Amino acid sequence: MTATLGATPTIVLVGHGMVGQRFLEALAERGLTATHHVVVLCEEPRPAYDRVALTSYFSGKTPDELSMTDPEFIEKHGIELRIGDPAETVDREAKTVTARSGQTFGYDILVLATGSYPFVPPVPNKDATGCFVYRTIEDLLAIEEYAKTAQVGAVVGGGLLGLEAAGALKGLGLTSHIVEFAPRLMPVQVDEGGGAALLRTIEEMGLSVHTGVGTQEIVTDDSGAVTGMKLSDGSELATDMVVFSAGVRPRDQLARDCGLTVGERGGIAVDEQCRSVSDPSVFAIGECALAADGRVYGLVAPGYEQAETAAATICEDEAAFTGADLSTKLKLLGVDVASFGDAHGTADDCLDVVYSDSRAGLYKKLVIARDGTLLGGILVGDADDYGTLRAFTGSVPPVAPESLVLPAGAGAPVQLGPSALPDDAIICSCHNVDKGTIRAAVTDHQCTTVPEVKKCTKAGTGCGSCVKVLGQLVTAELEASGVEVDKGLCACFSQTREELYEIVLALRINSYQDLLDRYGRDGARGGDGCEICKPAVASIIASLAPTIGASPYVLDGEQAALQDSNDHFLANLQKNGSYSVVPRIPGGEITPEGLIVIGEIARDFGLYTKITGGQRIDMFGARVEQLPLIWARLVDAGFESGHAYGKSLRTVKSCVGQTWCRYGVQDSVRMAIDLELRYRGLRSPHKLKSAVSGCQRECAEAQSKDFGVIATANGWNLYVGGNGGATPRHADLLAQDLSDTELIRLIDRFLMFYIRTADRLERTSSWLERIPGGLDHVRDVVVEDSLGICEELESLMAAHVSHYRDEWAETINDPEKLARFVSFVNAPDTPDPVVGFVPERDQIKPDLPLLSIGLRPTASTADVLEGSAQR
Repeated sequence: MTATLGATPTIVLVGHGMVGQRFLEALAERGLTATHHVVVLCEEPRPAYDRVALTSYFSGKTPDELSMTDPEFIEKHGIELRIGDPAETVDREAKTVTARSGQTFGYDILVLATGSYPFVPPVPNKDATGCFVYRTIEDLLAIEEYAKTAQVGAVVGGGLLGLEAAGALKGLGLTSHIVEFAPRLMPVQVDEGGGAALLRTIEEMGLSVHTGVGTQEIVTDDSGAVTGMKLSDGSELATDMVVFSAGVRPRDQLARDCGLTVGERGGIAVDEQCRSVSDPSVFAIGECALAADGRVYGLVAPGYEQAETAAATICEDEAAFTGADLSTKLKLLGVDVASFGDAHGTADDCLDVVYSDSRAGLYKKLVIARDGTLLGGILVGDADDYGTLRAFTGSVPPVAPESLVLPAGAGAPVQLGPSALPDDAIICSCHNVDKGTIRAAVTDHQCTTVPEVKKCTKAGTGCGSCVKVLGQLVTAELEASGVEVDKGLCACFSQTREELYEIVLALRINSYQDLLDRYGRDGARGGDGCEICKPAVASIIASLAPTIGASPYVLDGEQAALQDSNDHFLANLQKNGSYSVVPRIPGGEITPEGLIVIGEIARDFGLYTKITGGQRIDMFGARVEQLPLIWARLVDAGFESGHAYGKSLRTVKSCVGQTWCRYGVQDSVRMAIDLELRYRGLRSPHKLKSAVSGCQRECAEAQSKDFGVIATANGWNLYVGGNGGATPRHADLLAQDLSDTELIRLIDRFLMFYIRTADRLERTSSWLERIPGGLDHVRDVVVEDSLGICEELESLMAAHVSHYRDEWAETINDPEKLARFVSFVNAPDTPDPVVGFVPERDQIKPDLPLLSIGLRPTASTADVLEGSAQR
């Protein structure tokens, strides 16, 4: 059967990936779907989906959630979308395309968007059972199924997809290896310093990395299944499965077969209008196209620009694709990695400005021309400034280069914000949207929210890396225009968290529903609230409980329904549905009897035990119905909740201090214990961490904590606003040479002022940078009492200290409270069958594949440990 040309011209699109879908949208925007019959031949069994976010499938996203195709869009524009029916041959003379189904379609315009295919090195046994590629949802489904019977996985390739694939295998419960031929990970995006920082961070996650070696052969058993890999250095790596992610190649075979010109290294040769140099009726866009500048672009942003160019050319508008920004911002295994401009410094006579903190996994490099022009850069570990830095590329920033890479608190001047960018700075490289266009969306098109600006300009609808900058620009433009920006906590409250705190404190409101009914927005009053304001208000009420007459027990009455998921069971939910048990060990000091109790409990309940960086012993793997039994024994032995589940004080870490250390000048252990017992259970906008070092050698790492204390010969120095983790920040010195009494008084004031004025989920580090006046203002308030509120702050803290009660001690003594600790309300004696474990290093770990395949019989903890011991 042949679809013949009629009065309506026909556009045939071969391939329906992200770039193909963008081409369809560009056709629709120009009205071409109304004047042309559009046929799409799609090879995959599903329409276009977000291939950039492919790995999110393993973290819970469904294929439907990854879809980028709205059925209503296809139907509205009369597009004939043929799923699972790829083009097999093209007859350019007859202007027809024949699909796998046997149907032939005539075309006036043919657009090839066939993308790329994974490159698999030509090594022996590359097609063995257990070998996979990492390109489509179907690939992921196959990997997930095979991983159920595997224990070790190896990924060939240490680029973007290779790291994501390795992370996916680890998430499926496999021991994961990465084999990269280049001397560093992500060699295209980062340099040696960036690769080293990335390597350290990834190895700390438990992945094994082998760089500078190639794969020589896949080793198989008699059945043809993978058992290992031979590497170029002569070593052999034992593995049950291999995932090839060694790059891609343009998928141009269809073009070759019909005689179109292709490049020497592949790619359909096109001109600046994305039209084939061989045939004016044929276009090529995306990864299958060899652009006029001689490059095949493997990123989605250039593909989108090519799609726009082809659609404009078909519409007889002037358009040209002359190259694209290759800047990228990625989050690999939770690590920010970004590169922009001339990241490797290939320009003549350029200079580097580098900041590196190997301990924190941070690496930032800017490439600067002699005249001060920013040429490019690399960011690893912290890419928050990527949008601003990328937009400044090609111009001379108005501040010194070092101020653009130094972290806050490290002596850097005030950082630049997006408002300092010129109007022609590109904010969204996916859709080539500049700052001026975004400003115009606000001023000329009356857009007042980020979603409205996205819809108006398409900015932020591609990879999403510019959304943070986009929000800052929208807010700045609205404020500059005299428009009052809604800074309310959420759709339910027009007040900020700080304002709600003041209302609750001043009026002694101890009920969320009362607060919502009296101060909620129109339409929210009398309702149920939302997931934003419920936990935020719950935290406010909990932090002020003694003062406003609320119960200090967070699961009493209405408070229980407001809590975040972890607080519901006073424990942290883990990957496989089990919970962790974390008793408080103030200052890390514990008696032998206490150690024995923890050991006996972990043994009796089959729990995984780990000594943490916060000087505690965490126990993992408890089922919900076991939590009261475990805590009854812990409380009886004198332990109490460590509040690992709450937005509250976690730990006060300490060194051994002058009691044992020959360098110590103060008793850091005693002070750490005093502080932890004083502030235990203090609910706050975000978690709080602290440390006390007994001397300037700083073994407790106090300057990376929300409040840290360092001993001096004359007393104590107090540091505030520090932060470890993905965005580390050195704490700032608030006061020095304090006595014990002065130290505690200032910490009382600092914490209550933070709780009073911080936004929801805002760490002290972010709060200190955001609050007007910064550290100087905080010092004026809590040290100099410039606002005259210090007496009230101290009184609020005193109320907390005097009314503190251990949540678990209260729970195990109240049958009504214990009733919540069941897996199934209608079958309280039935354990959750989904919670399963497998052995690892004489302990247990979650049987992670369980969650993706549904219910099946699981081994008990005792069975797992017994089997491990036998092995």
